[in-house]
Amino acid sequence: MSSGEWTSTALPYVVPRRAGERDAWAEEAGRRGRRGTQRVTYAGEVAAPEEVAAGLRVRGGEVVVVRRRVMLLDGAPVELTDTYYPADIARGTRLAGTARIPGGAVTLLASMGHAPRHVREEVHARLAGPEERAALELAEGAPVLCLTRVTADTTRPFQVDLSVFPATGQRLRYDMRID
Repeated sequence: MSSGEWTSTALPYVVPRRAGERDAWAEEAGRRGRRGTQRVTYAGEVAAPEEVAAGLRVRGGEVVVVRRRVMLLDGAPVELTDTYYPADIARGTRLAGTARIPGGAVTLLASMGHAPRHVREEVHARLAGPEERAALELAEGAPVLCLTRVTADTTRPFQVDLSVFPATGQRLRYDMRID
């Protein structure tokens, strides 16, 4: 978010949208007079990395479904997000494809019986790697924030998000209550 400070709250990203509402990113950007879009660069089955396996409570290397996205603000890349789902939930659904999901994945998951009841987020900072620098158009030595979000329903975790975004100008706000 190159122009000024951007304060983001997590709650809109973990609760289902109402019928006809835009996804949370498009809505957040729109409230600021900006255009928030996303490009799915890959969707399909992969072996779960250790961090994802731990979050989803599956074995390391177990097959999961991932959607890899580049989040764009006014056409410029501002975030890389990989979202992982257990294969038994996502296989054969829109989550396993690159097409747009009306209302976002959280809304689709809720319609499938996976409503969020517990969300855990962890954030840490580090320097951007070469691929991240290229994708986010960052200078050498640029810091990034890495956010890991695990979302669970009443029985199990069903989504793990791994996001990377420039640290400069960011402010994260946490005030969540999910009823």
